[in-house]
Amino acid sequence: MLSEELIELADKICKQKAKEQTIEVKSALMGFPKRLYDTLSSFSNQDSGGIIVFGIDEDALFSVVGVYNPQDLQKRIAEQCQQMEPPVRAVFTMAEYQGKTICAVEVPPVDYAERPCFYRGAGRTKGSYIRVGDADLPMTDYEIYSYEAFRKHLHDDERPVERAGLQFLDTEKIQSYIEKMRLGRPGFSRLTQSQTLEMLNITRHGIPTLAAVLNFCLYPQGFFPQLGITAIVVPGTEIGDVGQDSARFIDNKRIGGTIPEMVEEALNFCRRNMKVKTIISKETGERKDVTEYPVDALREAILNALIHRDYSIHTEGTPVQLDFFADRVEIHSPGILYGRMSIEELGIAKPDLRNPALALMAETLPAAEHRYSGIPTMRNAMKEYGLPQPKFENRRNEFVVTFFNKAEEEEKAVEISSDGDLLAFCHEPRTRQEIAAFLGVKTVFYAFEHYVQPLIAANKLAMTKPDKPKSKNQKYYTVL
Repeated sequence: MLSEELIELADKICKQKAKEQTIEVKSALMGFPKRLYDTLSSFSNQDSGGIIVFGIDEDALFSVVGVYNPQDLQKRIAEQCQQMEPPVRAVFTMAEYQGKTICAVEVPPVDYAERPCFYRGAGRTKGSYIRVGDADLPMTDYEIYSYEAFRKHLHDDERPVERAGLQFLDTEKIQSYIEKMRLGRPGFSRLTQSQTLEMLNITRHGIPTLAAVLNFCLYPQGFFPQLGITAIVVPGTEIGDVGQDSARFIDNKRIGGTIPEMVEEALNFCRRNMKVKTIISKETGERKDVTEYPVDALREAILNALIHRDYSIHTEGTPVQLDFFADRVEIHSPGILYGRMSIEELGIAKPDLRNPALALMAETLPAAEHRYSGIPTMRNAMKEYGLPQPKFENRRNEFVVTFFNKAEEEEKAVEISSDGDLLAFCHEPRTRQEIAAFLGVKTVFYAFEHYVQPLIAANKLAMTKPDKPKSKNQKYYTVL
C-alpha cells in the first residue's frame, strides 16, 4: 500500500464512520493497543486478509488522533506478528493525515491448509478468531475442527457407524450400486463381496459408513434423527411473520429417509407450496403449467445441500433447512463452503470434496448432479424463468442458497419515494415492513437491501437495537 492509498482509505473510514469486514481501526494514541492478536488472527483466517489502521479512534466517532510513536508501534506490531502461529507476514505503511501520523498494517491471508492462524500465548482453542462483519469473534470448536479436517484429509462421510450393522441396510440397493460401479471396471469383478464393500466405502472394517447409512439404510434417521430436512412455509418475508389467522407457518414438515427419498419428498413439498400459472401458447394453443420456481434449480440445490453439507459430530444435530417465504426460497446447508472454494468460483472451478464417498454415490442416483453441474443448472434454470440469479452465501457455520420469485427489474419499476421522504417517515422508528409499505415495495428484503442499508452506511438511519441487527423487534430511525 502506498501512502496516498492509506490517506484515501483513512478518508473513507472517517467519512463513513464505520469499520468493515476487511478494515479495522485502532487508536494507539496512548500506547500499544490491547488484544491486537484477535484481529491478526481473524484477518489471517479469511481469504481476503485485512487492513488495520492505527491512529483513528472509533470511540471518538472515528476521529484522527495519530499514534504515540510510529517506530515503537511498528516494532511492537512486528513482535506480535511473530507470536502468531503461523507467523503473520504483515506489510507496514506510514502516512501524514490531518496533521497526524497514521499507520496501516496489511495482514495477508494464511493458506487454507495452515489455518487456523492463532495466538500462541492463548493456544489454538482460545487464540483462534474469525471475522464476522466488523467484529473479531472467537472460533467455535467446529470452525477449528473444519480446518483440522481439511488439513488431515478427514472425511466424515466415511466414518463407521458402530450401531448400524449390515442387517439395517437394503441389500438390493447395495447390490444394484455395486453392479453399476462394476461396469467398465473389470478389476472389481475379482474382488470378494467384503472387499468390494470396503473399496466402495460402504463399510469400514466391516462396519457401515455414514455414507452407506444415508443412502442404503432402511431408516437412516433411526441412527441420526437430525440428519434430515426441516421444511417450512412462512406467511411473510421474515421468520416470525404471521398470517391472517395468526399462524406462523402455512406448512411445516420434517423430511426423513435416504438421500434419494429426501430429495423427492422435499420436491413434493416445494410443488405443494409453489404458485402455478398456466400459459397458453398463441401459436399452438398448447397449455403449459409454469411453477413459481424452476423445479430443476430446486432439485440441484437440495441435492447439493444433502451431499455436500458437513456431517461431522459438531453438525450432525443440525438438519438441512428448506424455508419458503413470500418473496424467496432459502436452502440452508450446515457447514460453509469446503476447502479453498470461494463463492466466485462456484460452478467454474473443481471443488475440494468434503464428502467424496457421498459424491461418488450421488453419480448413480436418479436425477443427481453430474460432474459439478449443479450450480450451472441452477443458474441456467433461473435465467430461463426470467428470474434473478441464485444468491450464494457463506454465513457463519452454514451455506445458504436463495432463489427469488420476482425479477429485480419488477421491483425497480415500482414508483418509490425519495430518500428525503423516507428519512422524514423514519423520524419515528419504523419496522422493515412499515418501510417497505411506505415505499410501495412489495418485497421487504428488496426494500431493506436497496434503501435502508445504504442509508445506514451513510449514517442517515440507525437501528434501535444495534447490538442485535437481526432482531425481529428491530426498528430504524433517522439520525438527526
